[in-house]
Amino acid sequence: MASFFLFLLIARLVHESKETTAEDIFPFRNVSLDWSVRVDDLVSRLTAHEIIDQMAYGGGWDAGVTPPIPRLNILPYSWGTECLRGDVSENSTGFPQAINLATTWNKQLVKAVANATAYEVHAHYNLFTKEGLYGVHRGLSCFSPVVNIMRHPLWGRGQETYGECPYLTGMFAIYFVHGLQGPSTARYLNTNAGCKHFDSHNGPENIPVSRFSFDVQLSEYDWRSTFLPAFHACVNAGSYGIMCSYNSINGIPSCANNRLLTDILRQGMNFTGYVVADDDALVSIHTDHHYVQTNEDAAIVALQAGVNLELSDSPGATMFELLHQAYDEGKVNNQTLIQRVKPLMYTRMRLGEFDPPEMNDYNKIPMNIIQCESHRNLARQTALQSFVLLKNRESFLPIRNPSVFRNVLFLGPMSNNPVQQYGDYSPIVDPYYVTTPLSSLQDSFANTSYKEACLDGAKCLKYNQTDIIHYLKSNRFDLIILSLGTGPDIESEGNDRATMNLPNNQSQLLQDIFS
Repeated sequence: MASFFLFLLIARLVHESKETTAEDIFPFRNVSLDWSVRVDDLVSRLTAHEIIDQMAYGGGWDAGVTPPIPRLNILPYSWGTECLRGDVSENSTGFPQAINLATTWNKQLVKAVANATAYEVHAHYNLFTKEGLYGVHRGLSCFSPVVNIMRHPLWGRGQETYGECPYLTGMFAIYFVHGLQGPSTARYLNTNAGCKHFDSHNGPENIPVSRFSFDVQLSEYDWRSTFLPAFHACVNAGSYGIMCSYNSINGIPSCANNRLLTDILRQGMNFTGYVVADDDALVSIHTDHHYVQTNEDAAIVALQAGVNLELSDSPGATMFELLHQAYDEGKVNNQTLIQRVKPLMYTRMRLGEFDPPEMNDYNKIPMNIIQCESHRNLARQTALQSFVLLKNRESFLPIRNPSVFRNVLFLGPMSNNPVQQYGDYSPIVDPYYVTTPLSSLQDSFANTSYKEACLDGAKCLKYNQTDIIHYLKSNRFDLIILSLGTGPDIESEGNDRATMNLPNNQSQLLQDIFS
């Protein structure tokens, strides 16, 4: 009887040993091997159609994730995460907009903001992974930073950039990439950067024409001296991703531009990472730029030019899915597919996906880091350093003795408008931590009043002019703090400003104060 139980025990141990090593039998999961050996092994086990599916789903809609490969125990992956100045669309610390980061002229501060963002992104990722949740904004691959050059002040996305200086933009790109990815000597990335939008994408969004069909006409000198340097800086900083843009450059769509994506980026800049096409940029090659005759042609020309991953709004707009038929018909060769998918798998490998989770300390980042005190203090410090004072007549500011002003009026559409105050591409900030000009300053004065003036916020199409003029004439104020501005209702992605003037009746409100 004793020997029978011993036999059962040995058999069970052998069985458990087989279960333990079943997933580790593949060299791509062997942590002692070189990264390139592991990537080669993984890719060699994929069929051409599995490779296409891995390339076709870069995000864009909630279910837009790369499909799992059960036979290799490979889980889905979420590519589409935005990290411009916080974990966008998630409950996270809201740091000042990129254009405000530029006004700090502080490289280390920019790096700190990116690093704090990466930690919060990874904290969310850890929770999502634990719960088996995948989708937009649930991965570790950031479509950030934006390193386009702001050539025109009416561009709706100018706020996402570091301004008009190629040198400053490139320098901030380096520090932002380093902040997102972590130390270059580390085994794992915290998150991976993806600089965008490559290239010469600086408006318009919708005025006077659509960004989906706009053809940038520029000289070789302007291209290389103004628009390319910041991306070169991103590559030198080690960014794992680059996003190609909607526009054409001298008649060739960016995401179908072999000279841009292969000759300049990969050969000229020695970029070895992945190129992701902007949301629906591939379908636009056909439908908006009319560069090719069919959607399948758009997918093929993008693949051949150097695109590794597609971002699209829906399954029906996913052009790379058309590569299945193109491959079966001999229009696409297996070697091209292999070369395109390798950087994607290498990135996921360096993020720790195929290693034991306990090896990666970033996997231990807890959720209580989200909007923690140190990150809120960093956001406050960054905001303070980003202020730009255009005029200070008779050294009126700072107000050192608030008691002098007994009656203070807060006025204007940006006085107490946190949503417009956030700007475009903002995290979801806990309202408890949000301050506005009204909420942050009203306690500094003995007696304060607030008038909304613009009933529809920053748009100010519904200006309550009669009541405001009457109110101003009927009351005496020692100080009026007027807050005017734009916000995403006026300028944002897909929405250019039509004029340099203050929006609609905001200018009239300003005049009425002095009338």
